Amino acid sequence: MHAAATTSRQCGALPQADGSIRWRVWAPRANTVELVLLDGDRRRRLPMTAEPRGFFQTSAADVPDGQRYAFSLKGGPERPDPCSLWQPDGVHAPSAVVRPGRFAWTDAGWKGVPRDRLAFYELHVGTFTPEGTFDAIIPRLAALRELGVTALELMPVGQFPGTRNWGYDGVSLYAVQHSYGGPQGLQRLVAACHAAGLAVFLDVVYNHLGPEGNYLNEFAPYFTDHYRTPWGPAVNYDGAGSDPVRAFVLDNARMWLEEFHLDGLRLDAVHAIYDSGAKHILRELQETAEDVAARSGRKIQLIAESDLNDPRMLLPAEQGGHGLDGQWADDFHHTVHALLTGEVNGYYADFGEAEQLAQTLRCPFLYAGNYSRHRDRKHGAPPPAELTGERFVVCLQNHDQVGNRARGERLATLLPSPAARRLAASLLLLSPYTPLLFMGEEYGETNPFPFFCSFGDAPLIQAVREGRKKEFAAFAFQGEVPDPHGEATFASARLSWSWPEGSAAAGLRQLHVDLLAARRTWPALQDFVQRTARWQSGSVLELMRGTEPHALRALFNLTATAQPCAAGGRVLFSSEAVRYAGARPEGGALTELLPYECLVCGVATG
Repeated sequence: MHAAATTSRQCGALPQADGSIRWRVWAPRANTVELVLLDGDRRRRLPMTAEPRGFFQTSAADVPDGQRYAFSLKGGPERPDPCSLWQPDGVHAPSAVVRPGRFAWTDAGWKGVPRDRLAFYELHVGTFTPEGTFDAIIPRLAALRELGVTALELMPVGQFPGTRNWGYDGVSLYAVQHSYGGPQGLQRLVAACHAAGLAVFLDVVYNHLGPEGNYLNEFAPYFTDHYRTPWGPAVNYDGAGSDPVRAFVLDNARMWLEEFHLDGLRLDAVHAIYDSGAKHILRELQETAEDVAARSGRKIQLIAESDLNDPRMLLPAEQGGHGLDGQWADDFHHTVHALLTGEVNGYYADFGEAEQLAQTLRCPFLYAGNYSRHRDRKHGAPPPAELTGERFVVCLQNHDQVGNRARGERLATLLPSPAARRLAASLLLLSPYTPLLFMGEEYGETNPFPFFCSFGDAPLIQAVREGRKKEFAAFAFQGEVPDPHGEATFASARLSWSWPEGSAAAGLRQLHVDLLAARRTWPALQDFVQRTARWQSGSVLELMRGTEPHALRALFNLTATAQPCAAGGRVLFSSEAVRYAGARPEGGALTELLPYECLVCGVATG
């Protein structure tokens, strides 16, 4: 197969070696299917040949990029291709032909980022810059590289209704959002990231699809009523007709990794992926990634978002696991958030005790088979020792934890003390896990990140508005919830991208730069096995990382008052240093920890 001309995808508009296009679609719910080629108001209808198990196909020569096309099922209305790569006119409009293999890649020497060197930066394409496009991100890559993160994690870019959305209401797994720059824009961004030494991970949603513009059920049994997700019908991974559904998802993952050169995928809410088959779809996704990695010579990794605290996500297949490379561990976020903000409503009811912070630094799952008050049952299971710290992704903020608040307040708004923000960042970056920053966190962005969308269906818009209000009743929220459909709500989420020299924002960003550099150079911070954590008192947490002679000792004062301190050893870092806009004078005696101060002592390098 000539990679520049063809594709391994099984359905969609498939480029052939001779330059023609072969269309193939799975539509067992139709006895006839026509391909409709559009040229303005003119229509050319081509009958498609039936294949076994409900597939249809046809071919045409001299098809230009951008050619609009659609499918007509049983002579019915024109529908976009379920495997469309490009919806330039939106979710309800015809699809367009695009040949990703024609892109001139410049990353032949790129091998990816090892798992133990990952530091994620999650961003939403539409609000990261004023322009809200892939191309507009590229000029900011130098600043991200200087910051010290090693991987961008893009929130979902699958085509969604309108131009404003988080991306989790996408209705096309394959099409790249037209308002972000389409498939070519994504390829340009990935190539630029690799040139800058940054990996790119994409958040993909394989547990549900959005409601508006979702025509899949007209084609085939993509969904099942046997299970339900919080967002609607579950994807049919194990019922009648599920083989092509599984291939639909596996081909999608392969496409992102092969044709768009992505370094990995973040699998959204895998706890809402239901599959009782002998081989779980998550295991098949991992096998797909391993195959692409072997063929390309690049490091490719799959990271699961899961609230199950289930080590089987990471355990190898021979131990009954799915063998994924990593998973999110939310207990760290919940513990730090509850301690520093005092919030204990909703799912934070399980958190807020000081000892829990020490426990989450010793083990990524605070709930590992013990009773959860919020769930009113035991939750989770302890991960075995061989699942080392870099396999778990932790954060202080992410799109969910910020955006699923009623007003979308960031941590910098909830923690008005700059010292407390510096302490929180120190906890994250000195933790024995893989860190994730949410865009703007590094300088203390205070612009909110509320939920926003731009549906076209009026009843759906109203249902979303009412649903948001109902959701926050569990958090005892009082006040007006921003209108998720309002353009002003979306505009409020754009980053300020500002850290004036000498400001607390500049100091916080410099702290991130220094600690991210320390993670790359200090041996103790590259040791994801050896760590202990305990409370020296009710106020000062001690974290030990690594082994002698390179062990580090970090002390965290989690209170607004000074605490006695016997630092011991060479001081390598203080979150209250002047370079971070802190209050510790240069050369001062270390007899106490300042309010919300973190001190690190030990040996930095060999």
